[in-house]
Amino acid sequence: MTEQATQTAQAAQTAQAAQTAQAAQAAQTVSGDDVGPAPDRRPADAPSLVADAAQEPPVKAVKDRRVLRAVLRWTAATVVFAAVGASTAYGITRMERNDVPGLSTKADGRWDYPAIAKPPLPSGSPAPFAAPDKTGVHSADLRALLLPAPKGATADASLRGTDGWLPAKAFLSQYAEKGDRETIGQMLTDYAVRHIAARGWSTPDGTRTRIYLLQFDTAAVAEELVSTKLANYDTPQYGLTGAVTTERDQRFPAASEVDDVTRYAYTESKPYGPEQVREAYLSAGDTIALVVQSREGLAPAVPFRQTVVLQSQLLG
Repeated sequence: MTEQATQTAQAAQTAQAAQTAQAAQAAQTVSGDDVGPAPDRRPADAPSLVADAAQEPPVKAVKDRRVLRAVLRWTAATVVFAAVGASTAYGITRMERNDVPGLSTKADGRWDYPAIAKPPLPSGSPAPFAAPDKTGVHSADLRALLLPAPKGATADASLRGTDGWLPAKAFLSQYAEKGDRETIGQMLTDYAVRHIAARGWSTPDGTRTRIYLLQFDTAAVAEELVSTKLANYDTPQYGLTGAVTTERDQRFPAASEVDDVTRYAYTESKPYGPEQVREAYLSAGDTIALVVQSREGLAPAVPFRQTVVLQSQLLG
């Protein structure tokens, strides 16, 4: 009995040791300390999960590749659009403005003037502003320095004068007040005006244009008269007929100024009378020009400025 009891005790110890070892192994597997592969307890015909997992890419790698493909697609699109945009910009810079849709230049109201050229000078006479003297004396015929009328205009016969020379009274009639006409008439006498030439016309839209050229003995005399007696920076000294209130034309482009010609441009401000009046004095050496345009309602700015600039170029 004693031997049998001993064998029974040994068997119990052996079984207990086996159970303890299995429990320890299971604890290691659950805690992650066992780095070795777990025993495969699948049926023999079951697919291998380990092999399938090896064939499928990790989730992070899949996301990385998707991001990379998206970046590549957008980069390629950006390059294509940049190339197209560059070629379009180049094409626009090489095209005329009228060829670009939406940028075509419509008629801006400029008049169609004939070809304009300065008249010939008498033999041996210098141009008024030729270096080095720049006397400001216009040796060419003053009547030939008048701007010609644009195409389609009707000439104003009242400004032709006698042989193209206008009497002072006809020039003074531009001023509204009788007292102003008398004052300016006396100034013309005091400053010894030599000649007055004029030209005028009407265009089909109803705009009336008058240009007067007054020539004096010297540039100094003419410049003093226009700068101290006739024109101010903001307003002219004397009002013209039909111009109720007049102010400086601040929108006249400064880039259009002509060398050696001083410009004083004005426009009638609101409220207008029956017609709006625009006017400009030009000081060019020994010659003063007065350019006047008026039209019932509103006198357009573009043809007025065009006319003033062209007349300045003839005198400059």
